[in-house]
Amino acid sequence: MMSESKSIHNVSPQLRKAAKSYEQEIVNFLRDMIAIPGESSQEKAVIDRIRQEMEKVGFDEVRIDPMGNILGRIGSGKHVIMMDAHTDTVGIGDRQEWKFDPYKGKVEDGYVYGRGTSDQRAGMASMVYGAKLIKELDLLGDYTLWVVGSVQEEDCDGLAWLYILREGNIKPELVVITEPSSLGVYRGHRGRMEIEVTIRGRSCHASAPERGDNPIYKMMALVKQVEELNTRLHNDAFLGQGTVAVTQVRSVSPSLCAVPSSCTIHLDRRLTAGETKESAVSEVRALPAAKDTEIEVLVYEQASYTGLVYPMEKYYPTWVLEESHPAVQAAVEAFKELNGKAPVVDKWTFSTNGVGSMGTCGVPTMGFGPGDEKDAHTANERVSIEHLVRAAEFYAAFPLTYVQAVEPEKSKQAVSST
Repeated sequence: MMSESKSIHNVSPQLRKAAKSYEQEIVNFLRDMIAIPGESSQEKAVIDRIRQEMEKVGFDEVRIDPMGNILGRIGSGKHVIMMDAHTDTVGIGDRQEWKFDPYKGKVEDGYVYGRGTSDQRAGMASMVYGAKLIKELDLLGDYTLWVVGSVQEEDCDGLAWLYILREGNIKPELVVITEPSSLGVYRGHRGRMEIEVTIRGRSCHASAPERGDNPIYKMMALVKQVEELNTRLHNDAFLGQGTVAVTQVRSVSPSLCAVPSSCTIHLDRRLTAGETKESAVSEVRALPAAKDTEIEVLVYEQASYTGLVYPMEKYYPTWVLEESHPAVQAAVEAFKELNGKAPVVDKWTFSTNGVGSMGTCGVPTMGFGPGDEKDAHTANERVSIEHLVRAAEFYAAFPLTYVQAVEPEKSKQAVSST
């Protein structure tokens, strides 16, 4: 086992060279995953492919839990670190928007293209080869690293981590999210929740609308007030402003020749620091047009591909890790050693599984991932091949750097005795 007194600084040239030598294997693995469609609750085939690669590169243990998450272990030290990439993707949307087959993993001009490249099978490809580099270069230390391929994130971010942390027997002291961060160190993001507001009316034949009470007309006023609410939500210096958006309007009617009996809007509410589920619901309830409405925070109850149902309220809490936390500082240090400069330390605009690991369960969480956030969920999604290699380097270097950060006295004593 490599002595923890040995700095990543001493092996960074060797690490970078080794990572570069696996570039084609990383790309091939990513392309194999891209070729397997896997929307939420349909991830089995890609999980099986990940298992093959984990076993090929020499993980110490590979397991699949009852929800269908895959967990690969490297090492057996006391500091338990878990790294996560969700394995599901969104759909392809309008096929005509794509300039190529979204499931072929086209390679061109230094990029891999296809659904799930940036968001976020790139993170999985880099993690698996980061683990291979750890073993090959003897970067093991007093840590246990679990590489996790989680399920159902696109439908319900954080759900898999509630299951892993509450139902599993692994107790991590740190979780690393590998969502696209442009190789920046990310330490939080806004939370979110899904709210539905329903207005009841009275149905009647549309030839005599005066006999009924059309809820769509009432809902129009509420939609306008929600739009205005969006301009006065709380603003946080780091995370930015909370937002609310109407993303769906639907009505219930016996036919298109009848006034509806009800109208419902779906609200996507993004929560900045200081905002909670209760405060967000109260703000909607206080709108003048929301009088006598039914307001509901939705619940996710979709079965995973294994058939397991693990219900979760669609409230995904905000989380922020302090910049002074040893994990953030270790990430900055590892990046500087590998790249000769400090990384950008920032946050995501979108939501990740961190809402489960830290937002709900309180496990310190940070992020570092290949790819750009702006490419997620877009047609012609892509990831830089350079990012894939550099992320693999980082995932190999980070665990040992982190252990040295949290055990500074032990590291100092080891150095002085050599």
